[in-house]
Amino acid sequence: MRTSTARLLLAGLAAGFAGPAIAQACLTSAERTAFEVRALQSQLQVAALLCRDNGYPQLEGEYRTFVQKFQSEFQAPARNVQAHFRRTEARNPRAIDAYITNLANAQQQDASRSGTHFCPLVAPLFRAALAQNSASDLAQMAVERNILNLQDVPACPERATTPAAARGSRAAPSRTPARPAASNRSAAATR
Repeated sequence: MRTSTARLLLAGLAAGFAGPAIAQACLTSAERTAFEVRALQSQLQVAALLCRDNGYPQLEGEYRTFVQKFQSEFQAPARNVQAHFRRTEARNPRAIDAYITNLANAQQQDASRSGTHFCPLVAPLFRAALAQNSASDLAQMAVERNILNLQDVPACPERATTPAAARGSRAAPSRTPARPAASNRSAAATR
């Protein structure tokens, strides 16, 4: 009896200490939107660079137009991505740089797997992105177009804003599933 009680006590303590770490490895709604916007922006940048010398030099100009149009819209998502890495990777200040580099590399590798089909299939993505009006529209488009995104972290439990929450009741976990990140996705075929 003592052994099982001790094990339960140790398991409870371990869960108590692991709880904050587990909570940190989730995405808030704002962070999820920010990572989707970042993935789309990265995909367009990679495409503009790869397609510039492959018969689609206009994509570079379309990317510049995209950045100019959404420059102010990119500020909040950039802050939210930074906030996520400060919260989850406080001991590794270069984690955000590694993420951005890994994302671009994964998208470039995905494009390479598409071969000569990549540029003609990704070109309409620029026009679709330019037709959007806000960061949330861009994030939704990234999800709909299945843009490669390396963040497959679950959604954070949402904080309750009801009177019951003010009295200390616990918030229900978010029902928003994590968007699974693909390790191999044909970049242009799904767009």
